[in-house]
Amino acid sequence: MDKEQVAGLFMRGQDCGQVVISHYADKLGISFDEANRIASAFGGGSGIGETCGAVIGAMLVIGMKYGHSGPDEMENREVLMSVRAAFMEKWKERHGSCMCRDLLGDDISDPEGLARILEAGTMLDLCPELVLDSISILDDILESCSEKAE
Repeated sequence: MDKEQVAGLFMRGQDCGQVVISHYADKLGISFDEANRIASAFGGGSGIGETCGAVIGAMLVIGMKYGHSGPDEMENREVLMSVRAAFMEKWKERHGSCMCRDLLGDDISDPEGLARILEAGTMLDLCPELVLDSISILDDILESCSEKAE
C-alpha cells in the first residue's frame, strides 16, 4: 500500500484507524467489513481531535493479536502491555505526539479548524503518511514478536 492508495481510501470514506486494522483483517481472522466497523468510531481522533486513528487502529490490531479476555490471563496481559509500549515508543520517537490535533496542527473537531485542515490538504498529505507509518511500526513489532516466539 502506498500514500496514494491510502488517500484514495480516505476519499471513499475510510478513516485512519479503519485503514490500519483492515490492512491486518486476514491475519486477525476477521473480515474487511468487520475490521472497518470495529474502527469506525475513531476517525478524527474519535471525532474530537484526541488519539490519532492510526494509533487507535494499531492498538486494535495489538489487542486482537495479543489481548487478554479474562482475569486469569496475566501472561497475555504482560505481552500486550509490552507490545503496546513498544509501538507507542516508536510512534512518539517519530511523531512526538499521538494526539490528532497536535499531528494535524489544528483541531479537527472545530468546524473552522477542520476547514483549515482541509484547505491546507493536511488530511490527504499527512494522514496517509501516519497510516503507513503505523503499519510499518506494527509490521516491525509483529515480526519481532514472531521471531521471539520461534
